[in-house]
Amino acid sequence: MAVAKSKSILVLLVFILSGLVIGGLIGELTKSIDFLWWLSYSQEFGLSTPLYLDLSIIKITFGLSFRINVASIIGMLLAIFIYRKV
Repeated sequence: MAVAKSKSILVLLVFILSGLVIGGLIGELTKSIDFLWWLSYSQEFGLSTPLYLDLSIIKITFGLSFRINVASIIGMLLAIFIYRKV
């Protein structure tokens, strides 16, 4: 039963990520359409400047930022809805 639950979580994550990506794409495509401009309203959050770790032997750069728009949120919610129905 534990294997089925972990597969279920993996499938849910794939659905959510695909909903976010497709929604983000739709949001970017609707940016120039007058009555759908609100789908492209976005907010960006994360590290504005990357973190550098220099250990003399290896140098590592950490950076992470998210830019999410209204269409991405709608896509994510739609993906969760579809996941529950399937």
